[in-house]
Amino acid sequence: MSADDIAAIASRADFLDAVRGALTRADEQGAREIILVDPTFADWPLNERTVIDSLSRWIDSRRSLIVFAHSFDDVARRQLRFVEWRRQWAHVVHCKNDPDLEAEEVPTLLLVPGHVSVRIVDRVRYRGTVSNRPVDLTESQESVDALLQRSIEAFPVTTLGL
Repeated sequence: MSADDIAAIASRADFLDAVRGALTRADEQGAREIILVDPTFADWPLNERTVIDSLSRWIDSRRSLIVFAHSFDDVARRQLRFVEWRRQWAHVVHCKNDPDLEAEEVPTLLLVPGHVSVRIVDRVRYRGTVSNRPVDLTESQESVDALLQRSIEAFPVTTLGL
């Protein structure tokens, strides 16, 4: 993708490729932050070794990964590599939710501020866009900011039992 590009996402495979590509781009361009937003993350490639490798190359103590979900149940069940990886990076990986929102109100979005936005507008048919146009990056950032203003910490790294 060159400057001011936008590409269509027309299938689940396109979406998965867009997520992988955006994470690779974040690593290559030294992005300071990555934001992942989805109701459940059930269909994201967070359990793939290549995705975990990209995140591992990218992350350090000066960077931040924000993960916003309506529910983290599918993450705990389906994204085991991500859950394990997150344990060692819990100080810079922040999982959040807003208990007042319904699942339908949570967008499907990956944002690398200043670099790339991956947005799904039709979850049934996996229709969306990958963009680095400033207007799309700003719109995505505003969506994320609105969610995070009301969010609380969620999905603890460990659970304490009695």
